[in-house]
Amino acid sequence: MRSKINKMKSSNYVVIMAGGIGSRFWPLSQPECPKQFLDILGTGKTFLQETVERFLPICPIENMLVVTNKEYTEIVRKQLPNLPEDNILAEPVRKNTAPCIAFANSVIYERDTNANIVVSPSDHLIINTEKFQNIINTGIDFISNKQALLTIGIKPTRPETGYGYIQINSDEKSKNQILRVKTFTEKPNAEMAKMFLKSGEFLWNSGIFMWNINSIKNAFEKYMPEVYHLFSEFTFQSNKDKEKLSYIYSECPNISIDYAIMEKADNVFVIKADFGWSDLGTWGSLYENLQKDKENNVVFGKNIHIQNSTDNYINVSDDTITLINGVNKLIIVEHNGKLLISDRDKEQDLRVLVNLLKNN
Repeated sequence: MRSKINKMKSSNYVVIMAGGIGSRFWPLSQPECPKQFLDILGTGKTFLQETVERFLPICPIENMLVVTNKEYTEIVRKQLPNLPEDNILAEPVRKNTAPCIAFANSVIYERDTNANIVVSPSDHLIINTEKFQNIINTGIDFISNKQALLTIGIKPTRPETGYGYIQINSDEKSKNQILRVKTFTEKPNAEMAKMFLKSGEFLWNSGIFMWNINSIKNAFEKYMPEVYHLFSEFTFQSNKDKEKLSYIYSECPNISIDYAIMEKADNVFVIKADFGWSDLGTWGSLYENLQKDKENNVVFGKNIHIQNSTDNYINVSDDTITLINGVNKLIIVEHNGKLLISDRDKEQDLRVLVNLLKNN
């Protein structure tokens, strides 16, 4: 039995996408060190380190690849000293998830022409690790024997407008754990999100994917032939080929794997899951998932004094003396001379302000 498990693990690969700039977590997350490289949860480990640790029972560290921007390769090396250096894939520019996955595919195919692959973001919160690992193992069993593209769908708990949704057939929703996908829907408005939740036909799109290397290569050849051909002759064996990567990326469209392939393919399935998940895309989602004090505040910082204030997220450096009085439902974050104060209910508007900072 042990040899069978080891053999299975040796064919499992995990691709961790860690190239984003994390602008929604300003001011803690900065372009030079975005949120995947920070310990925002206060666990003593960064998001990236937590993600790698979560996958260690699924495959050995030698089979994990971290795809990141070339600016962050040194951070990845420092945070993951046991990761082989050749497993850090440096993108010359950001072109969204489809080119990122195509790049990883080309490297994995050189090593194993029948690899089973899990693709995961580097900055998600998973509360029940054991349930998560069981779901991943179930998904790998499914995709290893089928020409199938599989994603994880999360049972929704609220009419969330910040997530994408996956629709399943209503007559199948209670019969099986793995179902054929009917439609994908990007972030809906509040009214539509309420309809999705009430119907029982929709799951949150986790952005975690599983497939066999041949299934995803066939999908790229069919739905993104230009990207497929760009990477088909790419190898990772010489400096010349690494230089060629800049040309390849310059020719790739800036597009997500969802738009490029998942919404077009006819062999897409979803595995239903409920393991305590959040993509932690905003300060508000972080607040919802962290432990609160008796006044329902989340507080990080040693010199914070609060009275008559509830439902706030407060994160201030230890050497900053902070007095907070009579405010509710705010996000207050201070870091390196930068200060954010926002109504929690209006956090979606912050991106506009952060973008203004970049342009000034």
